[in-house]
Amino acid sequence: MGLWRGIVLLLAFMIIGRGEGQLVENFYSSSCPNVESIVQQAVSTKFSQTFTTIPATLRLFFHDCFVEGCDASIMIASPNNDAEKDASDNISLAGDGFDTVTKAKQAVEQACPGKVSCADILAIAARDVVVLAGGPSFNVELGRRDGLISQASLVAGNLPEPTFNLNQLNTIFAKNNLSQNDMIALSGAHTVGFSHCSRFSNRLYSFSSSSPVDPSLNSAYAQQLKAGCPQNVDPSIAVDLDPVTPQTFDNVYYQNLVAGKGLLTSDQVLYTDQTSQPTIVDFANNPGDFNRAFITAMRKLGRVGVKTGNDGEIRTDCTAFNS
Repeated sequence: MGLWRGIVLLLAFMIIGRGEGQLVENFYSSSCPNVESIVQQAVSTKFSQTFTTIPATLRLFFHDCFVEGCDASIMIASPNNDAEKDASDNISLAGDGFDTVTKAKQAVEQACPGKVSCADILAIAARDVVVLAGGPSFNVELGRRDGLISQASLVAGNLPEPTFNLNQLNTIFAKNNLSQNDMIALSGAHTVGFSHCSRFSNRLYSFSSSSPVDPSLNSAYAQQLKAGCPQNVDPSIAVDLDPVTPQTFDNVYYQNLVAGKGLLTSDQVLYTDQTSQPTIVDFANNPGDFNRAFITAMRKLGRVGVKTGNDGEIRTDCTAFNS
């Protein structure tokens, strides 16, 4: 009897102890075996309409996971404009990312109604856009459920700001069980996409009393940015985060940092801070090292605060709670 009781207890502990590790790659093997190809097709179609699909979907996944975990809470639309997506840090999320998930969900619902969560569709789509832009492929762990909370008030203080230093970046990533190495690799997503002038104009015009231009900025690059972002520019104007290969997922972002061409303070600090500089140099010189670190970090990011089992729900419409 004692042995059996021990085995039963051990099994119970294994199940409880899995916690956020309850995701598995083949979660839908019987309930929706073609889910990944269905999502990939929808993402591919959306990409053929606009390149913004790529950075928008990747950023949507990151912003989702850092607030309430990877649970598609970012997708909820509120009639009162008080959902997660309405927070000031999320207003700039491009509509193309939301549309990618919505289109993919519609296609998945036709094949397997009520089976696949919006959270998992976003996780798959985030991998697919990396591949479409020339980045590494990887297997996505699945089994997330959609969250039941989406509040603008929960966002502040949970997303990295463009002015952050290394310590602030490490602190906010550590809260999500991500290391400095993971943080640096995920910052490499800035190899695609763009930022609005207001997020870095202080580096061009009002850095300090002794130096209006941030001295860590490459001077030719600073002139280029001033031309693209004159003072009091239209706030909708945006600039590529990677000025060299803005539409390719590669390690050029890190080469740019070495050259003083990081757009945001939170980009350039990764090279200027001696603690993180060796990793930047490594990723700049070795694309394989970057790709491996990026895959590891994306899989870890995808486990943040996930709801599994009977938690949450499987939304029918990604933009609305079922009840």
